[in-house]
Amino acid sequence: MLVAGVDSSTQATKIVLCRAEDGAVVGRGSAPHPGGTECDPGAWWTALEHAGRGLLQRAAAVGVAGQQHGMIVLDSAGKVIRPALLWNDLRSAVAGAALIDRRGGPRWWAEHAGSVPTASFTVTKLAWLAGAEPDNAARTAMVLLPHDWLTWRLGASEPVTDRGDASGTGYFSPAEGAWLLDLAETALGHAPLLPRVAGPGETVGQTTWGAVLSAGTGDNMAAALGLGIAPGDVVVSIGTSGTVFTVSEVPAADPTGAVAGFADATGRFLPLVCTINAALVLSAAASLTGADLDELSALALAADPGAAGITLLPYLDGERTPNRPGAAGVLSGLTTRNATRQNLARAAFEAVLTSLAEAADLLTGQGAGAAARRVLLTGGGARSAAVCQIAPGLFGCDVVVPEPDEYVAIGAARQAAWALAGTPEPPSWPARHAAAYRGKPQPAVRERYAVLRENTVSWGERTDS
Repeated sequence: MLVAGVDSSTQATKIVLCRAEDGAVVGRGSAPHPGGTECDPGAWWTALEHAGRGLLQRAAAVGVAGQQHGMIVLDSAGKVIRPALLWNDLRSAVAGAALIDRRGGPRWWAEHAGSVPTASFTVTKLAWLAGAEPDNAARTAMVLLPHDWLTWRLGASEPVTDRGDASGTGYFSPAEGAWLLDLAETALGHAPLLPRVAGPGETVGQTTWGAVLSAGTGDNMAAALGLGIAPGDVVVSIGTSGTVFTVSEVPAADPTGAVAGFADATGRFLPLVCTINAALVLSAAASLTGADLDELSALALAADPGAAGITLLPYLDGERTPNRPGAAGVLSGLTTRNATRQNLARAAFEAVLTSLAEAADLLTGQGAGAAARRVLLTGGGARSAAVCQIAPGLFGCDVVVPEPDEYVAIGAARQAAWALAGTPEPPSWPARHAAAYRGKPQPAVRERYAVLRENTVSWGERTDS
């Protein structure tokens, strides 16, 4: 029997068709999404139809994983009011900060909602909508997340979500497993309808061709399910954004706001740290050096650790961790002696990986509820030789790199298989092959990066935001 997993990400829809009994992938499809930080949800549906042609109708069950935080607002007739604001749209930073102050401050939000919402969170986007587009806010009858909307379009019997994706809204309590409707009301100006929160492994509907629909989840929760991680595993994903997360038996409540206290897709918790800047920093460095990504990797490995004194602060598109939505990139230490393509390439890789290593350190701190046992490196960036070879020295431990695959889509497929089986726990799928990398610790690189980060709190900010 076959099951399908859908990954509706920022950049594309990716679909895998898997055997329900062991997760072996027997078919794949993909289709691109429009660029930008807002998108008509109809474009995601078109991409899903295109990517799933010849695949979805073969599946006995389907699960959808979607990019977290996206705000889809619907009117009383269920019609989309405006393009969805995506997780990487930071226009709600000011409105979000005011909302946090208005309702108890950071510690209160951490204790009640599991996270201190940044501009990525849905609740801050609702606050922005109320202030910037009051007519659209007044028309808003229901708020959905991307995976909720797609699951509903596929045939869910009612608007439905899961506790994993719901925990990224800022108006849901992961610890209690319930909506905090008053927070959505405070942000929007009135109480919207919210989707029902389905339980892990629940069947929520049926597609037009008779396939079982699972509840779906957020992309990071699906990746955890696809990788089969356990408490103590720290996953570092390098994609459009950078994410660092682990599975925990206890909810997180970090009052600093650095660790997001999400729920996972199985009934446990998923403390997570996210960076806005990741693989696109490497793409920008490739453009600056006149190289493609493979050439950039080779250039970086040809340079010595530390890039001969060059340090890059990689906040090219603002940043979420640390919370600097108006920041810009800063290149420090450049001289006529070290200004080579090799050193610039090395500095770019070290910047992205050090940023993520600092994020990983936060998961062992207060509020994360977990301690690192091993680091798994995933995402498109993990296919780079330079990433794999430079990472161990900056993370300070061995790094395991599972074979490249679409783990978000695989996690969604595993959830679909779970719903199809109707069992208390998800099916046990064999772990995929992984390679291990070791390297000499590079504390000097980490220290120089930290100094640059602290010294650019003010003058690293853009003036056009």
